[in-house]
Amino acid sequence: MKNLLLLLLLANILYFLWGMFVEDAGQPGVAIVDESELGPPLAVAPNPNADVVASVGAVLGSGEPSDLAAVVGQSCVTIGPFRESSDADTASLQYAAEGMRTSLRSSRGKIFVGHWVQIRNIGDRKSGNKMLRQLRKGGLSDAYIVETDDEGLKISLGLFGDVERAEKIELQAKSMDLAAEITPRMSEGMVYFVDIGLPPGKGAGAIVEKYGEEKVLLRDQATCPKSR
Repeated sequence: MKNLLLLLLLANILYFLWGMFVEDAGQPGVAIVDESELGPPLAVAPNPNADVVASVGAVLGSGEPSDLAAVVGQSCVTIGPFRESSDADTASLQYAAEGMRTSLRSSRGKIFVGHWVQIRNIGDRKSGNKMLRQLRKGGLSDAYIVETDDEGLKISLGLFGDVERAEKIELQAKSMDLAAEITPRMSEGMVYFVDIGLPPGKGAGAIVEKYGEEKVLLRDQATCPKSR
């Protein structure tokens, strides 16, 4: 009798434990999921280059500044062309003093000289002299006739560094029914460039503001300074 009671007690304990296990265990079956409930397909990128991974780890850890350049690239600016080497030297020394790496380059090329106001396509010198008298009477006393092999006769009304001044002369001639126009005057010779390496987080806004957009090359148009 005693043994029977022990067997019944043991059976009850085992049944209780079995019930707990069955409640916690997941039930087999099939879950029906609508396709609209799924997210977008995953885009699996190719394995990155091991060297790049190493550089990223160095940047995020205790790497050198050169590691950052290896990952994000080096930002550079080129200023020029300068007509005078002294102007390029001044710019290079200024940004070197601010802790930037700089280098100078020189080459032969064309450089902007000024805005040339002229009247072109003059048929003959007699017509040109008549226009000159008209221009001088209207207050443009600096006008003179120019003859070139490629364009023939034309009248020069002046060469101006300031485009607003050039436009004023152009409009003054046009008010006399003379077809004046503005063309850029270029000169060929030795020109100078300053290449600047910008440190991380440093923008080129101040450089562009100082020298103008036409004289500052950015991004892939710029040349990085040579290593010393």
